[in-house]
Amino acid sequence: MQIQWYPGHMHKAQKEVREILPQVDLIIEVLDARIPYSSENPMIAELRGDKPTIKIFNKSDLADDERTEAWQAYFEQHKNIKTLALNAQQADRKTQIFDLINRMFPREKDSIKVIHALILGIPNVGKSTLINTLASRPIAKTGNEPAVTKMLQRIKLEDNITLFDTPGMLWANIENPHSGYRLAITGGIKETAFELPDVASYAAEYLLKMYPDRLLVRYQLKELPSLDNPYADVELLEEIGRMRGCLVGGGRVDMDKVSRILITEIRDGYLGKVTFELPDMMEAELQEVEVRRAEKEAKKLAREEAKKQKKNKRNRNR
Repeated sequence: MQIQWYPGHMHKAQKEVREILPQVDLIIEVLDARIPYSSENPMIAELRGDKPTIKIFNKSDLADDERTEAWQAYFEQHKNIKTLALNAQQADRKTQIFDLINRMFPREKDSIKVIHALILGIPNVGKSTLINTLASRPIAKTGNEPAVTKMLQRIKLEDNITLFDTPGMLWANIENPHSGYRLAITGGIKETAFELPDVASYAAEYLLKMYPDRLLVRYQLKELPSLDNPYADVELLEEIGRMRGCLVGGGRVDMDKVSRILITEIRDGYLGKVTFELPDMMEAELQEVEVRRAEKEAKKLAREEAKKQKKNKRNRNR
């Protein structure tokens, strides 16, 4: 799915990040534990180089514990990357983050050296709530809608740590269509950017493959559509809709209504701890993206060559 939602303040924020990065000792990237790959901004991966980075798997209480551990192991293979799995219910979040920062940057007890950290994350990932926890006071605006923070902020924390906060940033071209769907499912983009039944169908298909028992229990279904059925996702939504009374004239299911039910209950954790991607899935999808890039580039070169030949033919006929 192609995402068409890239507010102007996000473009401005990306420019500011590029400018401020040389002053930064440490990057703190807040990820959605349910989609660690799709919530990782590729611009940061490109710019950070070997700069020490803490990847925080936020909302870990909504993610599959075993798969979160697999993702943490995957990321920590890379140089200078450490991870923490956290959620808003943990009372010791601040302590865990400060302890890790101080382990990565050991200082003398009375040192006045200031550590400059840059905190980043996609919209609606819980970054602002985390900042308020670190500051022990309300600094950043919070809300359930993406893109609440609009401008760069400098925040002084305890223990001689200065935090640079940026608006939640997506990127202009989300090349992996699977990432587009996952961002929509978990609330990383506004609903004006996608069709809800389309996103719910994607979620239904994934849940049928990975978490079928959750569907049976949550929606009190006797059986599930077979995965061999190409319309299994639609049939599942229709069955849930009938169970929840999402009916319109003629006994038809209101697909918008049942889609909202499924997506809302996924986001609120009513289907249990769910993770929508794994490292091996990501690797396969990256290969698909590379193939599409190569095909796109080949078409571009072919068009340019055709224009060149056409121009040369016109010149010869003069």
